[in-house]
Amino acid sequence: MRTFNGKQYKEKAPHDFGELREVIKILRSDEGCEWDRAQTLETMKKCLTDETQEVLEAIDNDDHENLCEELGDVLLQVIMQADIAEENGWFSFDDVVQMLSEKLIRRHPHVFGDLKADTPEESLAIWKMVKAQEKAAKAEREAAKAAENK
Repeated sequence: MRTFNGKQYKEKAPHDFGELREVIKILRSDEGCEWDRAQTLETMKKCLTDETQEVLEAIDNDDHENLCEELGDVLLQVIMQADIAEENGWFSFDDVVQMLSEKLIRRHPHVFGDLKADTPEESLAIWKMVKAQEKAAKAEREAAKAAENK
């Protein structure tokens, strides 16, 4: 058994999210797996599509055991693609977590703000309203940027 950073990783031992991230970083390291290290965002597109389809099939089949495994495979895709982005200096997994947290808080003003929603339909309508506002603001920023570059 090999040791990485003074630690041995064993299949049947308890694992947490931090250790999962370590395992993926090891796989992409110089001492890791050639296949994992060779992956790019582009080469992983089909993997993400396939794994997502397998999640949907597990849900359709009411197969909770397989769903657990397939959700893990989708999580692997997310973490690995974020690691690839970080290796390229674009953003980190922590940036993904930050952006998602901000979006969830922003799109739930009926939970984290002053708006009120009493039904799932009202909650969804608020989500869609905030998303539309975000889209309009983004289009405005892009138009201003394009005008600046002329």
